[in-house]
Amino acid sequence: MSSPTRAGYVAIVGRPNVGKSTLMNALIEQKISITSRKPQTTRHHILGIKTVERVQILFVDTPGIHSNQKRAINRYMNRAAQSVIKDVDVIVMLVDRHIFNADDEMIMDRIQRTSSKLIVAVNKVDRLTDTAEVLPIIARLKDRGIEATFVPISASKQSNLEVLEQLIIEHLPESPFYFSPNEVTDRSQKFLVAELVREKLMRQFGEELPYASTIQIERMEWQEKVVQIEATIFVERVGQKAILVGRSGAKLKQVGIDARRDIESLLEKQVMLRLWVKVKRGWSDDERALKSLGYGED
Repeated sequence: MSSPTRAGYVAIVGRPNVGKSTLMNALIEQKISITSRKPQTTRHHILGIKTVERVQILFVDTPGIHSNQKRAINRYMNRAAQSVIKDVDVIVMLVDRHIFNADDEMIMDRIQRTSSKLIVAVNKVDRLTDTAEVLPIIARLKDRGIEATFVPISASKQSNLEVLEQLIIEHLPESPFYFSPNEVTDRSQKFLVAELVREKLMRQFGEELPYASTIQIERMEWQEKVVQIEATIFVERVGQKAILVGRSGAKLKQVGIDARRDIESLLEKQVMLRLWVKVKRGWSDDERALKSLGYGED
């Protein structure tokens, strides 16, 4: 008689820019979540599915929970992250190797109200000269009475992830699989394509522009030899449009070239990508505009 299968949901939570998306991509060994060095790159919760033999782990990458909620999109991201925390079997809280700030404290307060098993993964330990440097953070959490397993990792260097994964598996309940073993995400190809375009914006432009932009796929048509994709990049001001397009359209063209390369890898087919830029004033602080652009459909 074969052993029972295990399956469950695992939320990866933490403050912005602590490495959550990098960790999920490393754990499932595929790029599902976009990454950049800018905080708040992830705006939606994204499911990454890993099935190995008789275990299926459903990783949920969440937006960084943060106390600054000036705009509607910030409030949306916090709601998206917090809604996940309530309904998972395991929470992996990712913390920096030597920084534990007010946002970390806020996240920990919310985690303590759940019944989920908690693993605290101390990230970026590859940058430490002495591993004892992480002890003050662990002591601080233990002093609060936190019941958790602590594990040092490096998401970018993929160090100690086997230990983390084994800890997760030990906490998963016996359950039939939720998804087919060959699935890696529940997100549509349109969503992933839009995210890849947005990743290139996050990586290429300064502090303001990436946060004032969002992507909408207008057309995605599979033809015999090529996939035709048309996408609109919405920004909030005319000046932002001018910056994004660049002189003679050079900057927008480069975004398209970089995005097309990754999209072809995702779809495993030649891609023809056309990008337009439009101004939609105040979209990031307008609940109705956010819904029209696909936010809130998680």
